[in-house]
Amino acid sequence: MIVDDQALVRAGFRLVLDSEPGLEVVAEAPDGQAAVDGLRGRAVDVVLMDIRMPRLDGIEATRRILSGPPPHPKVLVLTTFDLDEYVFAALQAGAAGFLLKDAGPAELLAAIRAVHTGDAVVAPGPTKRLLDRFLPVLAEPATAGRERLEVLTERELEVLEAVGKGLNNGEIAAALFVAEATVKTHIGRVLSKLGLRDRVQMVVLAYETGLVRIGDR
Repeated sequence: MIVDDQALVRAGFRLVLDSEPGLEVVAEAPDGQAAVDGLRGRAVDVVLMDIRMPRLDGIEATRRILSGPPPHPKVLVLTTFDLDEYVFAALQAGAAGFLLKDAGPAELLAAIRAVHTGDAVVAPGPTKRLLDRFLPVLAEPATAGRERLEVLTERELEVLEAVGKGLNNGEIAAALFVAEATVKTHIGRVLSKLGLRDRVQMVVLAYETGLVRIGDR
């Protein structure tokens, strides 16, 4: 499903997606409320969700979609990045990640396939840059909720911190002197223990609990 209040944007995305084997646009919506209503009784795997729309914005629409009855589609937030300070809130609402609106066709297709398989839709680096820019305004890093991390082992905490700092699996493996497959195992355990959907939510939690702070590298 493509959700955007600009008809030309929806048409552009549809043109790219409908020409790709294995992908099909089954619905469009001009605002968040229409998206929520349109998903009732409809099987959709991925929703491309704009943020700024009339009636109901993409943040609240994402929250309502993901808090509704399962199965839940993966929500991929569309943003202009430089202007859209609401992306962090969308990630908190449960979005699988974000995609720049000026992304090329290859990046768009890769992002859709990534979220469909349960992966994060963007590399940790861009995610961290977004949080570095907007988190001071939207949420002060603090140690509140730090007790939530007590279920993690010392190694799992190290992995969560590394993910929060923007390292990919290969970089984490090198830093911790372990195999990349081991890193993937630890990430899976962190997701399971903390009830997180994906790597993006790991980054958000690392900031929320103060495990990672603005400017950390």
